[in-house]
Amino acid sequence: MRLPAEQFLTLRAFGAPPIVVALAAQGTFRGFKDTKTPLYAVGAGNLLNAVLDPILIFALGLGIGGAAIATVISEYLTALILLWKLSDEVQLIAPSISGSRVFRYLKSGALLTGRTLAVLATTTIATSMAAREGPTQMAGYQICFEVWLALSLLNDALAIAGQTLLASDCSQGNYGMAREATYKVLQIGLIMGVALAVILFLGFGALSSLFSTDSEILGVARSGTLFVAGSQPMNAIAFVLDGLYYGVSDFGFAAYSMVLVGLISSDFVLITAPLFGLTGVWGGLFLFMTLRVVAGILRLSTRSGPWRLLWPDTEKDST
Repeated sequence: MRLPAEQFLTLRAFGAPPIVVALAAQGTFRGFKDTKTPLYAVGAGNLLNAVLDPILIFALGLGIGGAAIATVISEYLTALILLWKLSDEVQLIAPSISGSRVFRYLKSGALLTGRTLAVLATTTIATSMAAREGPTQMAGYQICFEVWLALSLLNDALAIAGQTLLASDCSQGNYGMAREATYKVLQIGLIMGVALAVILFLGFGALSSLFSTDSEILGVARSGTLFVAGSQPMNAIAFVLDGLYYGVSDFGFAAYSMVLVGLISSDFVLITAPLFGLTGVWGGLFLFMTLRVVAGILRLSTRSGPWRLLWPDTEKDST
């Protein structure tokens, strides 16, 4: 597994610049409350990727390298579309630069980078422990992980909506509307998570068969049905909470809590995976999402940091 992975990552590295540009541009469009442009840009890139994959992988015989090349090309297309549309809204090269604003941007960026590294470290350790179980176990695990992550990211739409609404309301001092938006997106997230759990529990067997025809691999994948389905409510709330953090610029708590949660979950995986195999890995990932939710609920319930602005009456009563 290692040699094909190295080949894939070596080629995928060329896609780092457009990924960073595209993510930054998508964040800017969210600030404008424009979710259509990123949708069209990412959709065009993914469509190109889907067209190029069978051509490069099978027709030209490039294998996994072809998959990497197709992804990189699609990422450049997405970035170019976003930059082209963004140039109509803002000056891409600022005539003057404010040192204080750049410092605030870098500080927030550093915190979110730390948070992202904590997430990646945890999932990487989980994948590493799964790979030690052998190719068949790893293939079954990867099916579960991809379905789990892809469906969990559906909740990212709620997170983006919550982030945008919360940031807009707070910047205008509409704290009552901000509170309402917070409650609403959490409620909708829970409903969506439960719905996804039911759908996956009933249909994961059929869904997993789209990835492979190998009976052993499918058996391993289906053994993770409870994890993939049962974790969806936690995943939904966790993603929504991320959007709420960003909406009130609570970057410090988002980063530090994720580092702590990642350390606990990674240790759990390292201890349980050698004893229980993939069950230990799945248990560690479920713990990871659960602790994220616990941390977020505690943050909102204590109403500390920037959250105190949303409940000014409570703060007055306590004083």
